[in-house]
Amino acid sequence: MEAATETEHPVSSSAAEDRLLVERAQAGDTRAFDELVRKYTPKLYGLVYNMTSNRDDTADLLQEIFAKAYRSLKRFMGKSSFYTWIYSISVNMTLNFLKKRGRYAKVSLDDVDSGIQNDPDFIKITTANRDTVREVNIHELQKRLNEALMKLSEDHRTVVTLYDVQGLQHNEIAKILGVSEGTVRSRLFYAHRLLQSYLEDLVK
Repeated sequence: MEAATETEHPVSSSAAEDRLLVERAQAGDTRAFDELVRKYTPKLYGLVYNMTSNRDDTADLLQEIFAKAYRSLKRFMGKSSFYTWIYSISVNMTLNFLKKRGRYAKVSLDDVDSGIQNDPDFIKITTANRDTVREVNIHELQKRLNEALMKLSEDHRTVVTLYDVQGLQHNEIAKILGVSEGTVRSRLFYAHRLLQSYLEDLVK
């Protein structure tokens, strides 16, 4: 289901440009859809990778996400921005994938890429962690953040990924997930408390 019209976000360089590309793609211009794929692949790769912790799974899911988006494009009426629509598809498909793989509660360390704790693409240092960054070695914090993120439930990991890594606002995340802003804030608060507890020995 499409979300209500929303404010433009930096994830898209131009909502108007997206609308034109969507209209062209709906009219059968495959090059227009290819442009949308090129535009959103980097952001969606980061989103899916932070949720799956596996590059092969991420690559496979991205192909499926864009394939589904292409098949569903005719039904996209433009009531939401394209980025909200494609993000909703991405989150739903990734969560469904994780549930099928039996990782609904938390990600198993056996399922993640080897050495992911040191992978700079997995999670970036964010504004939420600036105070901590000042107090500890950034490389060590990066490693511990990656480990801590893998301990979160999928619901909490999703909101952390969307908010702290992708930089989306509460109202945008609420539209993507189909929940209230209050639910988003509650999940973020709880997830941040958990992350803080996992990292507290670093900042004592």
